[in-house]
Amino acid sequence: MIVATATIVAGLGSASAQEITLRIQNHQSPESLSGKNIAQWQDDVETMSGGRVKIEMFYSSAIVKSVETFDAAINGIVDGDFTNGSYQTGKDPAFQFVSDIMGGYETPWQMYAWLYNGGGLELVQKLYNSYGMYLLAWQVPGMESLNAAKPLRGPEDLKDWKFRSPPGLETQIFQNLGASPVVIDFTEVFTSLETGIIDGADASNASTNRSLGIYDLAKHSTYPGFHSMPADHFALNLEVWKSLPEDIQRIMEVAAQKASFRTTLDYSVDIQKTVNELAGDVTFYDWSPEDRATFREGARKAWASFAEGSDAAEELVQSHLAFMKQIGLVTSGAE
Repeated sequence: MIVATATIVAGLGSASAQEITLRIQNHQSPESLSGKNIAQWQDDVETMSGGRVKIEMFYSSAIVKSVETFDAAINGIVDGDFTNGSYQTGKDPAFQFVSDIMGGYETPWQMYAWLYNGGGLELVQKLYNSYGMYLLAWQVPGMESLNAAKPLRGPEDLKDWKFRSPPGLETQIFQNLGASPVVIDFTEVFTSLETGIIDGADASNASTNRSLGIYDLAKHSTYPGFHSMPADHFALNLEVWKSLPEDIQRIMEVAAQKASFRTTLDYSVDIQKTVNELAGDVTFYDWSPEDRATFREGARKAWASFAEGSDAAEELVQSHLAFMKQIGLVTSGAE
């Protein structure tokens, strides 16, 4: 059995007296809302376990780069990865559909519902287990906003729109809708807007966009956003997970779900507060159900193309579509 960096010391030969030490890396800052809820997860686990579990938490990718955390957990450098599944799309495009379906769901709660009520967890667990990892939970901060120097009233305003996009699935979706996405690093968004290289950006949610200074330059934004809702994952090395007593496993999963839901609630309040404060200076556009459906149809073509060649990805896409049909987001589901 691989115990990685977890130290499990049996005291008095009793499982109840075990001391378990786990080393976990995340890519959040400790000051962020996500980071604060990760810290609360750590405190909840240590407290509810009666001190049997000790967690060494490494923020801001202090040990390895964010994209390398998953492999670090697989290989025992750390025990857990609290980053994002989309970093692993090079392994299998299926990881895109367990991190951000893009253009599919309209709220984080719909994403959670697919995971816990739509059969998603079983498929996700199968994918993670195949790489020697175990998914504890998701953490979905909230809906992101598109930002532009011109109006973004609906899909028609995406035509020939030159904007910053992350690489991968998103570029395909927006190209299908007539936009001109430009792949630019997150750290270069403000400078690219300032110099006119782009006339808009997909960066993050409204509160983060404001902290980056984007609304100083881009006075038009979508809200509530629905084109992107990245879900960070709480994942542990599978053998480490299997080595834990059942009560500790339950404690960790329940605490992770609490942290996930609290993160979503915290960001929903923070984002709405930001939008209220920016009203009058920035124009926000809430797309109609018909416009969202148009966007979703363009996204569906990109999902199929992106998933092609991966059985796991195609299975996940069909599962998402079937659940979206069930909750009324699409008129046709798995086909």
